[in-house]
Amino acid sequence: RMSVNGGAPPKRAFVVGVGVTKFEKPLTKEWDYPDMGREAGLAALTDAEIDYRQIQAVVASYCYGEPTSGQRAVYELGLTGVPVFNVNNNCSSGSSALMLARRLVQSGVEDCVLALGFEKMERGLSEKYTDRTSPVKRHMDHMVNIGAEPGLIQPRMNNMTSDVVKLYAYAAREYIKKYPGTTVDDFVDIAYKNHKQSVNNPWATIQREMSKADIKSKLMLCYPITFWMSAPTADGGAAAVVCSEEFMIRNNLQRQAVEIISQHMVTDTGASFKESFMDLSGYHMAKEAANRCYRDTGLSSSDVDVLEVHDCFSCNELFMYEALQLAPEGRGADLIRNGKWVTNKNGGQMCVLNNKWVVNPSGGLESKGHPIGATGLAQCTELVKQLRGLADKRQVDGAKIAMQHNFGIGGAAVVTMYRKYQPLSVHAKL
Repeated sequence: RMSVNGGAPPKRAFVVGVGVTKFEKPLTKEWDYPDMGREAGLAALTDAEIDYRQIQAVVASYCYGEPTSGQRAVYELGLTGVPVFNVNNNCSSGSSALMLARRLVQSGVEDCVLALGFEKMERGLSEKYTDRTSPVKRHMDHMVNIGAEPGLIQPRMNNMTSDVVKLYAYAAREYIKKYPGTTVDDFVDIAYKNHKQSVNNPWATIQREMSKADIKSKLMLCYPITFWMSAPTADGGAAAVVCSEEFMIRNNLQRQAVEIISQHMVTDTGASFKESFMDLSGYHMAKEAANRCYRDTGLSSSDVDVLEVHDCFSCNELFMYEALQLAPEGRGADLIRNGKWVTNKNGGQMCVLNNKWVVNPSGGLESKGHPIGATGLAQCTELVKQLRGLADKRQVDGAKIAMQHNFGIGGAAVVTMYRKYQPLSVHAKL
């Protein structure tokens, strides 16, 4: 692996500790974002078997909060004077924090960095500053310019929630029109899979199987998206400890270390603002980020065993089957139609796609809930546990390579690939 500038390979970076709170329905639990940060941060430090005093920098991710909320949250863990960087990239904020933590480690300036995400939310999405241009106004204006109906889709929804649902609904309609044979039932089947897999996730907001009939009929938000095909907002926190190879070896953390073998963020390009709702909602960005990860590693989708993808709506999971190269374009529905339910060695059920991949064993955003500053780090937590073989009834038996996709409109798509620690001498393809 050469650097983008053709120099020496980048320093290796490892996740050695992860932690997550239970995700809660907003306004139902008496807690605040410092509580979420403390719980998630302590869980990650305990998992890493290190003390907060060994953390040399913190990257905090959140969207609904005042400046320096990251400091206030992390001060629950200690007052050590380390740099704290606050990041906000809409729904990809958690992965953005992870990416910056990794790059700090790769820079050689810090040996051990904590990525900490949290969010205290409302019942829907909202914008707080209405006296200035919205950062997603260009996207929402373009959505209408290429054919979306203006106005609210539901009278009780605010503008932001309505616009986001509408964007993905029109993307789903575009897909169905472009690829005849795809039906609403394919989106229902993905939601059914994720909710069924959620029963094994004690940290999910929603932990129950739902009938396909209920998913299909429960409150049509904007055709073809129904209520149970959507990720609910949530309160919660998640964290990851990222360190260098030297720190890992010095502290005897090899047993639990998972390497981030590639990670790329792609923001909007000209393709976002052409004639496609799918590209406006992040399809081409995810596709390019995945291409870069595969190119970095010399791996392909056939090497991947388990994925956590950004199923803000079940249709987006189908789009990601193709963007991440699990299926050719237009054939994503074949994966879910031919999925096989299996029971792992721990007694948990999961759906295997194409006899190869398990997608969103956590239940996905549709079941876990979506505290937007924490989501990317919760995805990381799940995949690290999978590669360690410690995911209990969610465990994908024999998982060796994992992939993560996290997206925030406005926009940023982050794709990350992971592998359990191996000494460089035994790397087969890197």
